[in-house]
Amino acid sequence: MQNNYILTPYFLDVAVPQLESLIEPGWFVNKMALPEGEKQQRMSLLHQSLSALVSACVGSGHRPISLAGDCCTTIPVLASLQHAGVDPFLIWLDAHGDFNTWETTPSGFLGGMPLAMLVGRGDQQMVEAVEMRTLDEKQVLLTDGRDLDPQESQAIKDSSIHHLTNVLDVLEFNIPDQPLYVHFDTDVLDPDVAPAQNYPAHGGVSATDLQDVFRFLARSADVVAISMSSWNPDLDGADKTQDVCMRLLRILAGD
Repeated sequence: MQNNYILTPYFLDVAVPQLESLIEPGWFVNKMALPEGEKQQRMSLLHQSLSALVSACVGSGHRPISLAGDCCTTIPVLASLQHAGVDPFLIWLDAHGDFNTWETTPSGFLGGMPLAMLVGRGDQQMVEAVEMRTLDEKQVLLTDGRDLDPQESQAIKDSSIHHLTNVLDVLEFNIPDQPLYVHFDTDVLDPDVAPAQNYPAHGGVSATDLQDVFRFLARSADVVAISMSSWNPDLDGADKTQDVCMRLLRILAGD
Protein backbone atom coordinates (compact mmCIF):
# COMPACT_ATOMS: atom_id res chain seq x y z
CA MET A 1 0.00 0.00 0.00
CA GLN A 2 1.30 3.44 -0.90
CA ASN A 3 1.92 5.73 2.06
CA ASN A 4 0.81 9.37 2.07
CA TYR A 5 2.53 11.49 4.74
CA ILE A 6 0.57 14.44 6.14
CA LEU A 7 2.26 16.95 8.45
CA THR A 8 0.26 19.22 10.77
CA PRO A 9 3.01 21.48 12.20
CA TYR A 10 1.16 22.57 15.33
CA PHE A 11 1.08 21.79 19.03
CA LEU A 12 -2.64 22.03 19.80
CA ASP A 13 -3.44 25.40 18.15
CA VAL A 14 0.10 26.83 18.23
CA ALA A 15 2.21 26.66 15.07
CA VAL A 16 5.54 24.81 15.34
CA PRO A 17 7.32 25.86 12.13
CA GLN A 18 10.44 23.89 13.08
CA LEU A 19 8.53 20.69 12.30
CA GLU A 20 8.33 21.78 8.67
CA SER A 21 11.97 20.71 8.29
CA LEU A 22 10.61 17.16 8.18
CA ILE A 23 8.78 17.77 4.89
CA GLU A 24 9.88 15.58 2.00
CA PRO A 25 8.76 15.62 -1.66
CA GLY A 26 5.22 14.32 -1.97
CA TRP A 27 4.19 15.13 1.60
CA PHE A 28 0.99 17.03 2.31
CA VAL A 29 1.09 19.92 4.79
CA ASN A 30 -1.93 20.86 6.89
CA LYS A 31 -1.30 24.51 7.67
CA MET A 32 -3.52 27.58 7.82
CA ALA A 33 -3.90 31.02 9.36
CA LEU A 34 -6.08 30.37 12.38
CA PRO A 35 -8.51 33.09 13.48
CA GLU A 36 -8.65 34.37 17.01
CA GLY A 37 -10.97 32.33 19.19
CA GLU A 38 -11.38 29.54 21.71
CA LYS A 39 -8.66 26.88 21.66
CA GLN A 40 -10.85 23.92 20.73
CA GLN A 41 -12.53 25.90 17.96
CA ARG A 42 -9.13 26.75 16.50
CA MET A 43 -7.99 23.15 16.82
CA SER A 44 -11.17 21.93 15.15
CA LEU A 45 -10.38 24.03 12.07
CA LEU A 46 -7.05 22.22 11.80
CA HIS A 47 -8.80 18.91 12.42
CA GLN A 48 -11.39 19.50 9.71
CA SER A 49 -8.64 20.31 7.23
CA LEU A 50 -6.67 17.23 8.28
CA SER A 51 -9.80 15.09 7.99
CA ALA A 52 -10.26 16.22 4.39
CA LEU A 53 -6.65 15.33 3.55
CA VAL A 54 -6.93 11.92 5.21
CA SER A 55 -10.24 11.23 3.44
CA ALA A 56 -8.69 12.04 0.06
CA CYS A 57 -5.80 9.73 0.86
CA VAL A 58 -8.03 6.84 1.92
CA GLY A 59 -10.30 7.43 -1.07
CA SER A 60 -7.29 6.96 -3.35
CA GLY A 61 -6.51 3.62 -1.75
CA HIS A 62 -3.47 4.95 0.05
CA ARG A 63 -2.46 4.73 3.71
CA PRO A 64 -2.47 8.02 5.65
CA ILE A 65 0.47 8.68 7.94
CA SER A 66 -0.27 11.74 10.06
CA LEU A 67 2.49 13.60 11.91
CA ALA A 68 1.58 16.36 14.34
CA GLY A 69 2.70 17.96 17.57
CA ASP A 70 -0.03 16.47 19.77
CA CYS A 71 -2.32 13.46 20.11
CA CYS A 72 -5.62 15.29 19.52
CA THR A 73 -5.11 14.96 15.77
CA THR A 74 -6.02 11.29 16.14
CA ILE A 75 -9.64 12.47 16.27
CA PRO A 76 -9.83 13.58 12.61
CA VAL A 77 -7.81 10.59 11.44
CA LEU A 78 -10.27 8.18 13.03
CA ALA A 79 -13.21 10.23 11.74
CA SER A 80 -11.93 9.99 8.18
CA LEU A 81 -11.48 6.24 8.42
CA GLN A 82 -15.04 5.93 9.67
CA HIS A 83 -16.37 8.16 6.88
CA ALA A 84 -14.72 5.76 4.42
CA GLY A 85 -16.48 2.81 6.02
CA VAL A 86 -13.42 1.56 7.92
CA ASP A 87 -13.99 0.33 11.49
CA PRO A 88 -10.49 0.04 12.96
CA PHE A 89 -8.98 -1.45 16.07
CA LEU A 90 -6.79 1.22 17.69
CA ILE A 91 -3.35 0.58 19.17
CA TRP A 92 -2.22 3.61 21.21
CA LEU A 93 1.48 3.69 22.20
CA ASP A 94 2.14 6.43 24.72
CA ALA A 95 3.93 7.10 27.99
CA HIS A 96 0.67 8.64 29.17
CA GLY A 97 -2.91 7.46 29.10
CA ASP A 98 -4.47 10.56 27.49
CA PHE A 99 -7.59 9.31 29.29
CA ASN A 100 -8.34 12.35 31.40
CA THR A 101 -11.52 14.42 31.30
CA TRP A 102 -12.16 17.88 32.73
CA GLU A 103 -13.35 16.10 35.89
CA THR A 104 -10.17 14.08 36.39
CA THR A 105 -7.34 16.19 34.99
CA PRO A 106 -5.03 17.84 37.54
CA SER A 107 -3.52 20.10 34.85
CA GLY A 108 -6.34 21.02 32.46
CA PHE A 109 -4.13 19.93 29.53
CA LEU A 110 -6.21 19.11 26.44
CA GLY A 111 -3.44 16.92 25.07
CA GLY A 112 -4.05 14.55 27.98
CA MET A 113 -7.67 13.89 26.95
CA PRO A 114 -7.95 12.62 23.35
CA LEU A 115 -8.13 8.88 24.05
CA ALA A 116 -10.97 9.51 26.48
CA MET A 117 -12.67 11.67 23.84
CA LEU A 118 -12.32 8.94 21.22
CA VAL A 119 -14.34 6.50 23.34
CA GLY A 120 -17.00 9.06 24.22
CA ARG A 121 -15.77 10.22 27.62
CA GLY A 122 -15.55 13.85 28.61
CA ASP A 123 -15.65 16.80 26.25
CA GLN A 124 -16.94 15.92 22.77
CA GLN A 125 -16.60 19.30 21.05
CA MET A 126 -13.69 18.26 18.81
CA VAL A 127 -15.20 14.84 18.14
CA GLU A 128 -18.43 16.42 16.94
CA ALA A 129 -16.60 19.00 14.81
CA VAL A 130 -15.33 16.24 12.50
CA GLU A 131 -18.44 14.03 12.83
CA MET A 132 -16.53 11.19 14.45
CA ARG A 133 -18.43 8.27 15.95
CA THR A 134 -17.11 7.26 19.34
CA LEU A 135 -15.10 4.08 19.43
CA ASP A 136 -16.07 1.07 21.51
CA GLU A 137 -13.60 0.79 24.39
CA LYS A 138 -13.02 -2.87 23.55
CA GLN A 139 -11.52 -1.71 20.25
CA VAL A 140 -8.65 0.10 21.98
CA LEU A 141 -5.29 -1.19 23.17
CA LEU A 142 -3.17 1.21 25.26
CA THR A 143 0.53 0.51 25.83
CA ASP A 144 2.62 1.35 27.84
CA GLY A 145 0.83 4.16 29.71
CA ARG A 146 3.41 4.20 32.50
CA ASP A 147 2.74 7.76 33.68
CA LEU A 148 -0.91 8.13 34.70
CA ASP A 149 -2.67 10.66 36.90
CA PRO A 150 -4.44 9.04 39.88
CA GLN A 151 -8.06 9.44 38.71
CA GLU A 152 -7.02 8.70 35.13
CA SER A 153 -5.44 5.44 36.27
CA GLN A 154 -8.66 4.43 37.98
CA ALA A 155 -10.71 5.36 34.93
CA ILE A 156 -8.55 3.09 32.76
CA LYS A 157 -8.92 0.23 35.25
CA ASP A 158 -12.70 0.69 35.26
CA SER A 159 -12.90 0.89 31.46
CA SER A 160 -13.05 -1.86 28.86
CA ILE A 161 -9.93 -0.76 27.00
CA HIS A 162 -7.00 -3.21 26.93
CA HIS A 163 -3.96 -1.90 28.81
CA LEU A 164 -0.60 -3.62 28.37
CA THR A 165 2.11 -2.06 30.51
CA ASN A 166 4.86 -3.91 28.60
CA VAL A 167 4.98 -2.93 24.93
CA LEU A 168 6.48 -6.30 24.02
CA ASP A 169 3.24 -7.95 25.15
CA VAL A 170 1.73 -6.61 21.93
CA LEU A 171 3.61 -9.45 20.21
CA GLU A 172 1.40 -11.96 22.06
CA PHE A 173 -1.82 -9.96 22.08
CA ASN A 174 -4.73 -11.39 20.11
CA ILE A 175 -5.24 -8.51 17.70
CA PRO A 176 -8.73 -8.71 16.18
CA ASP A 177 -9.03 -9.60 12.52
CA GLN A 178 -9.95 -6.09 11.41
CA PRO A 179 -8.18 -2.99 10.08
CA LEU A 180 -5.66 -1.50 12.47
CA TYR A 181 -4.96 2.15 13.28
CA VAL A 182 -1.65 2.63 15.12
CA HIS A 183 -0.94 5.82 17.04
CA PHE A 184 2.61 6.42 18.28
CA ASP A 185 3.41 9.18 20.75
CA THR A 186 7.20 9.49 20.69
CA ASP A 187 7.35 9.94 24.48
CA VAL A 188 6.63 6.21 24.82
CA LEU A 189 10.38 5.87 24.28
CA ASP A 190 12.67 6.22 27.27
CA PRO A 191 14.00 9.79 27.60
CA ASP A 192 17.55 8.47 27.29
CA VAL A 193 16.59 7.38 23.77
CA ALA A 194 14.30 10.26 22.80
CA PRO A 195 15.06 13.14 25.20
CA ALA A 196 13.29 16.09 23.50
CA GLN A 197 9.88 15.59 25.12
CA ASN A 198 7.56 18.11 26.78
CA TYR A 199 6.45 15.51 29.34
CA PRO A 200 9.26 12.97 29.79
CA ALA A 201 8.56 9.85 31.82
CA HIS A 202 11.47 7.67 32.83
CA GLY A 203 11.42 3.91 32.56
CA GLY A 204 10.22 3.92 28.96
CA VAL A 205 10.56 1.67 25.98
CA SER A 206 13.86 0.98 24.22
CA ALA A 207 14.21 1.66 20.51
CA THR A 208 15.03 -2.02 19.98
CA ASP A 209 11.83 -3.24 21.66
CA LEU A 210 9.67 -0.75 19.79
CA GLN A 211 11.37 -1.69 16.56
CA ASP A 212 10.46 -5.33 17.16
CA VAL A 213 6.81 -4.41 17.79
CA PHE A 214 6.62 -2.18 14.72
CA ARG A 215 8.17 -4.82 12.48
CA PHE A 216 5.67 -7.34 13.81
CA LEU A 217 2.71 -5.04 13.14
CA ALA A 218 3.96 -4.06 9.69
CA ARG A 219 4.35 -7.72 8.77
CA SER A 220 1.34 -9.36 10.36
CA ALA A 221 -1.46 -6.79 10.67
CA ASP A 222 -3.66 -4.82 8.29
CA VAL A 223 -2.39 -1.36 9.26
CA VAL A 224 -4.66 1.11 7.44
CA ALA A 225 -3.53 4.31 9.19
CA ILE A 226 -0.64 5.54 11.32
CA SER A 227 -0.22 8.71 13.34
CA MET A 228 2.70 10.05 15.32
CA SER A 229 2.86 12.81 17.93
CA SER A 230 6.26 14.40 17.67
CA TRP A 231 9.01 15.51 20.01
CA ASN A 232 9.59 19.18 20.87
CA PRO A 233 12.11 20.49 18.30
CA ASP A 234 13.14 23.35 20.63
CA LEU A 235 14.47 21.06 23.37
CA ASP A 236 17.95 19.64 23.83
CA GLY A 237 18.41 16.35 22.02
CA ALA A 238 15.90 17.16 19.29
CA ASP A 239 18.12 15.89 16.47
CA LYS A 240 18.77 12.61 18.27
CA THR A 241 15.07 12.23 19.02
CA GLN A 242 14.06 13.00 15.45
CA ASP A 243 16.49 10.45 14.03
CA VAL A 244 15.30 7.55 16.17
CA CYS A 245 11.59 8.39 15.91
CA MET A 246 11.58 8.85 12.15
CA ARG A 247 13.48 5.59 11.73
CA LEU A 248 10.92 3.77 13.84
CA LEU A 249 8.04 5.38 11.95
CA ARG A 250 9.53 4.23 8.65
CA ILE A 251 9.75 0.68 10.00
CA LEU A 252 6.09 0.71 11.01
CA ALA A 253 5.14 2.17 7.62
CA GLY A 254 7.21 -0.43 5.78
CA ASP A 255 9.27 2.26 4.00
